[in-house]
Amino acid sequence: MPGPGSRVPPLCIGSSSRQWYDPPVAFVRRDPLQDLLALQRRMNRLSTGPTGWSPAVDVLETPDSYVIMMELPGLSQDDVQLQHHEGRLTITGVRRERESPCEQFHRIERGHGGFSRTFQLPMPVQGERITADLRDGVLTVTCPKATDGGTRRIQID
Repeated sequence: MPGPGSRVPPLCIGSSSRQWYDPPVAFVRRDPLQDLLALQRRMNRLSTGPTGWSPAVDVLETPDSYVIMMELPGLSQDDVQLQHHEGRLTITGVRRERESPCEQFHRIERGHGGFSRTFQLPMPVQGERITADLRDGVLTVTCPKATDGGTRRIQID
């Protein structure tokens, strides 16, 4: 019997050829989603296209307007531009990379660089009455629907 601290010889299997194998190894359970996300991060680092990010957006419709809410924490009014042309609303901007007096980052999750989002609105809107408000890191754009002056509902008696 081997003493404490000595290595136990591996088990012998087979007949006369004396084949050896090591004791079983504990397997780590794989998470396919995490593997795909890690692969995507690696591919993004290799891409040669423009770097950027895509802010989260909610688009909702009220009876008289479309409302677009976009998360833009840390951006000012000067960092964002809006354009309305032929039924499309385009929001572009840039988040600058923050200068930090540190030697090494341990994690960077907040995107930086330029972004552009274009929304095709399903109905015509009154372009001259579009309003935008940037408050508490949320840009709220209200696009009033165009009212068709030639159409009205007729009550049947």
